[in-house]
Amino acid sequence: MDRAGEKLRRVRERLRLTYRHVAEASQAIAARRGSAEFLLPLSRLADIENGGRVPTIFRLYTLCAIYRLDLPEVMRWYGVPSDQLTAEALQISLEETHTIQIPPNGHAVTPLPFDAEIDLNQTTFLSQLAGRWGKLPLGLVPGTDPKQYRYGIVGLEDWSMFPILRPGSLVLIDQSRRKIARGGWSNEFDRPIYFLEHREGFICGWCTLEAGQLLVQPHPASEKRPSVFPYPDEIDVIGQVIGTAMLLDPKKRRHARPSATPAASPDRRDKAAARPPEPLPE
Repeated sequence: MDRAGEKLRRVRERLRLTYRHVAEASQAIAARRGSAEFLLPLSRLADIENGGRVPTIFRLYTLCAIYRLDLPEVMRWYGVPSDQLTAEALQISLEETHTIQIPPNGHAVTPLPFDAEIDLNQTTFLSQLAGRWGKLPLGLVPGTDPKQYRYGIVGLEDWSMFPILRPGSLVLIDQSRRKIARGGWSNEFDRPIYFLEHREGFICGWCTLEAGQLLVQPHPASEKRPSVFPYPDEIDVIGQVIGTAMLLDPKKRRHARPSATPAASPDRRDKAAARPPEPLPE
């Protein structure tokens, strides 16, 4: 923490700003923001630079504005890895299906070497390339505006689109595709899957829109019933799912229903009943 304060002091000195300059600039910021939380008194600035005091998020904002610093970078000085926020979120498992707020310039933790040439038509074992990892931008669709995309995570207890979407899947959502399609597919894999928000949360599924009623249909293998919502009063279409990354973890698979054991034929039952019991071992 002392090192972070020292860095802030060196920046201030390079800009030839005194404590009073910083305090006065903070007053202007606080006035524009309408909150005294952004103020930086002289004594508090000295504590931050020399006493290891950690500034509040409001005062850190003020310092970054005055010193022309990048807020996430200064947060890293204090041990807060803001660039890892998305990766941290993905490590926390939630049972409910939800969206995840990833900025257009955000990065995933998927390893990808800078000089790697990967043929997406072939199955690739990325762990073999782990020695030269880089960052994979989440703007996965080239030639388009990444702002039109959002990301969602299928809840660990959400089996509604299994086996097409497994629980825990990360899905890419195209917000420009919000109109419910009425046809144009030949099989279940081609049929559009929509990511929707309703009053109680989020849901994925195939959709049919008729007379102001939106039918959200799960995959038949999920054994779940379709849901019907008044549209658009009680449900909103966030967009169409156009990509997914799934974890194939056998520990999270549902227990398959036991298959029925074939009944023994009458002849076999008679022979089993007539067979004398084997003697017990002495």
